[in-house]
Amino acid sequence: MKKTLLAATALFAATAFAEKYDLPPSDINVIGQVQQISAKQGETFYDIGREYGIGYDAMEHANQGVDGLYLREGEQILLPTRFILPDAPREGIVINLPEMRLYYYPPNSNVVHVFAIGIGREGWGTPKGILSIKEKRANPTWTPPASIRAEHAANGDPLPAVVPAGPENPLGLFAMRLSNSSYLLHGTNKPEGVGMRVSHGCIRLYPEGIEELFGMVGVGTQVNIVNQPMKVGWFGDSMYLEFHAPLGEDARTLEQNIAEARETVHKSVASRGLQVSNDLIDAVVREESGMPVEVAYYQ
Repeated sequence: MKKTLLAATALFAATAFAEKYDLPPSDINVIGQVQQISAKQGETFYDIGREYGIGYDAMEHANQGVDGLYLREGEQILLPTRFILPDAPREGIVINLPEMRLYYYPPNSNVVHVFAIGIGREGWGTPKGILSIKEKRANPTWTPPASIRAEHAANGDPLPAVVPAGPENPLGLFAMRLSNSSYLLHGTNKPEGVGMRVSHGCIRLYPEGIEELFGMVGVGTQVNIVNQPMKVGWFGDSMYLEFHAPLGEDARTLEQNIAEARETVHKSVASRGLQVSNDLIDAVVREESGMPVEVAYYQ
């Protein structure tokens, strides 16, 4: 079935990475193209992901069965650079937690910028809801909360009361505090964790990603944090389905996810007379590749 999904996904040779995409009309919400590249000897998923602005887990899910720590010279690697836009207004910052991506819609512009992010691990979840950027700070210091200091102390890695600004600061060189002031969008001194659930709830970007985003957004920018493991989208007369591994704390069975995906797709195409492939729907959910696949089309 994996080969079936790959056949259903458009592949394009990579020549350059562009994290800025032109926005389609409002009735189209599939953007970008999947790319395929040849790995260099000694490269890892982290190396390729950082070069192309893709998180580590997204690289793994798109290339199941590939050892991302020991890539061979010439090994063919898929880059998940085609997206269904989250089901949310195209305004400000939209963060979809399960896919660990941030979408930024600049005001008075017809483009979207897409960034890989790391989010809070289970037990320290990143909050959902509509927030805003409250404060921006370059070269931030970090005052770790008592709970985090206690955790580090228990692990034999005590933290100072204040971590000074600089390259060793866990916040990186740029930070933006949210209106829920316990949480920030920030850089990191451990970029290999971008695209994973590794933080205490804050949202991490690659160092170059946070620098770019920091320069574009202003205080007051809306930040809409959603939880959408399943996204459906239209491109022309075809419907696409994209499915990401749900957050661990969202206890749902595979059968429940498949049933919901089938119901959503069938309802969406009911008035259009499209042919729906339940086999493809099931495969998309089972594989959790995170890449859009065409599941309904005109015969």
